[in-house]
Amino acid sequence: MYSDLRSWPIFNSLEPKFVSQIHMVFVYGKLGNEALIVTKDKMVYGLGNNVNGCLGIGDENSTLELKKVEALCGKDIKTFACGIGPHVLALTKEGEVYSWGSNHCGQLGHGSIIDNAPMLNVPILVKEDIIDIACGSSHSTVLTKDCKIYMWGDNQYLQLGFLNSQHYSDEYNNYYNGRFYTTSQLTFRAIPVLLELINEMKVVCVSCGGTFTIVITENGKVYSCGNNSVGQLGRPSNKNIDELRQVDSLNDKAFTVIKVVCGFEHTLALTDDRQIYAWGGNNNGQLGIGNQNDSTKPILVECELQRIKWIDIVALSCYNISVAVSEEGCVYVWGDCRGESILTPTATSFSNVHDAIAYYGPSVMHKPLVLYMSEGPSILESLKASFDESSTSDLKIQVEDQFIHVHKAILMIRSEYFKNMFQHDWIENNQNVIKHDQFSYAVYKAFLKYLYIDAIDLPIEEVSDLLDLAESYCEKSLKHSCIQMIKQGITASNVEYFHGIALKYALEELQEFCIKFALINHTSALMLRQDDFAKQVQNIIKIFIMKACEVNNFNSISLS
Repeated sequence: MYSDLRSWPIFNSLEPKFVSQIHMVFVYGKLGNEALIVTKDKMVYGLGNNVNGCLGIGDENSTLELKKVEALCGKDIKTFACGIGPHVLALTKEGEVYSWGSNHCGQLGHGSIIDNAPMLNVPILVKEDIIDIACGSSHSTVLTKDCKIYMWGDNQYLQLGFLNSQHYSDEYNNYYNGRFYTTSQLTFRAIPVLLELINEMKVVCVSCGGTFTIVITENGKVYSCGNNSVGQLGRPSNKNIDELRQVDSLNDKAFTVIKVVCGFEHTLALTDDRQIYAWGGNNNGQLGIGNQNDSTKPILVECELQRIKWIDIVALSCYNISVAVSEEGCVYVWGDCRGESILTPTATSFSNVHDAIAYYGPSVMHKPLVLYMSEGPSILESLKASFDESSTSDLKIQVEDQFIHVHKAILMIRSEYFKNMFQHDWIENNQNVIKHDQFSYAVYKAFLKYLYIDAIDLPIEEVSDLLDLAESYCEKSLKHSCIQMIKQGITASNVEYFHGIALKYALEELQEFCIKFALINHTSALMLRQDDFAKQVQNIIKIFIMKACEVNNFNSISLS
């Protein structure tokens, strides 16, 4: 598996040959169980659960095998966006928009509210060049090349920026979708509507929250409409707003806002002086202001230990996690991170936003991940291909009478252990074979492969042996990767074993993770009346408590 996809379990079954042909992927749905894949030759495939036909493959059946999205094959896909239903939008580089999936509020823009989910029957929603798309929980937005915005779908909270009674034509008052309706009953718009903007202002950025919409105009001013129940519009009143209105307390500042992103009930804004302001719901600490109090007014997001300059912000329209990238390239997270409420920006070990969201967030993507831009192989592809390649290697490592072909230069660059080894007389004697017997062939090969691809290619059952190697060789990066993989692979059947590993190497973070995992699964097991499982986890917890008390760290563990 290529390292770019290792964080997404849905891709684990793909053949390496097919993976090498992928250009773009998009993982979505409530649990990341749906994916769209675009290959270099512009073929589009769906894979996963297919809730409400959200894969667009022509039916509503889940699939463990790749199936073509026929209507999109051959199209030059620019990006995807999705809502909570889910409903999906696809934007091509030619400015066309396709839609499919859940349609109970008309969020597909097809002119009806029938869940004709598998169909992609609206190739062009707006007869203008479209440059960007965004989805709320059940509403959709597009931004045109001439800075206009069209919106459709759910308007229960006025997130489309208008009152229904002022914008529905007579056809809706007479007969709609097989039933009679009155205008007051209609809280959606099933076809795209051009939003009437104040003073012909031009919009350059649009983002949708769960039930609200935020835009930036060309002069850097921020406007909002829709649900304001927890201040997500950045306005003092908690009333819903039926037209775009300025976020006055933000627009009075000297700086200019260059990007806005929306979570389910909160908003982040990035300024030209590289600061972040946040407002709205804060029940999980997603504002990053050190508490869990909602705010109707934009508040500066600060780190306690240092003043950080930010270059990017990310949120997901149906979740309460916030992500930002510092000027140094470090990814920070806060909010709802795997069920934990993180109240201030916290640095991660990741330099890639997608990987950080996959680990700390809901295992879905905020936007598609583009894998390969060039026609030729990337550096990572070339390095992976060169591992254990006898025709180019200058060193063989023998383990259990088997040989692994490697390159001295790569080992010296990537590993302090080998760097120190090669600095002595050994390298001058031109020795080209090293024998090892401390670890198994599979574990040692996984270690060497890690030095080439920066990913662990080993079953979870053997990762503890690789962690032992990392400790012996003082390989800090490998050690960290092992811990992350263990966290992702912990189950009720192996949690006690990995807690023992954590105790052996004094890995306090992993110890705490194991205890929390056991407690959470213990509660779930009791609720589901899985008696055997509940008893098993209960025994594990007893052992954990005794061991934790021995090392005097149990009282410091937060079980919230």
